[in-house]
Amino acid sequence: MKKDSFDAVVRALNEGSVPFLVVGGIAVVHHGYGRVTQDIDLVIRLEPGIIRRAFHALEAIGYRPAVPVTPDQFADPTVREIWKRDKGMRVLRFWSDRHPETPVDVFIDEPFDFDREHAAAAVRESLPGLPVHIVSLETLLALKRTAGRPQDLADLDELNLLHGNPSSYDRET
Repeated sequence: MKKDSFDAVVRALNEGSVPFLVVGGIAVVHHGYGRVTQDIDLVIRLEPGIIRRAFHALEAIGYRPAVPVTPDQFADPTVREIWKRDKGMRVLRFWSDRHPETPVDVFIDEPFDFDREHAAAAVRESLPGLPVHIVSLETLLALKRTAGRPQDLADLDELNLLHGNPSSYDRET
């Protein structure tokens, strides 16, 4: 992932009035565990107008869906549910020739109460005057636990250790 690409995505979404939360590896780093991440994982508010604005904002900086999906298809919750059920899809990947090292993954559902999490998020500046909302530690840990992939479980352990919570490294004596 390239920092200038991250800044471009954040700027485009902010300028497009797209409410979003950063989750995944970038959120892990924000919460104290320094590791490398290759992509930008986002949860956006899944309302049709916001989805259209997100597609437009990302398209303006060269991003497009990696599979042929229109904003209207993505805005349809029934279509997203079919993708989830029949294809095991969890995110829609966007890629860009201008930002080839930094794909963007947008969750196809809201894995939490978006408004509550957005209000509770840590707001940091990616650059001066460029705010970014980072999901709370508690919610990030829940997402990692639910995903259950090896990298997610490793992140979960490291974050738990850093924040004084039990981890799989703990042993009963």
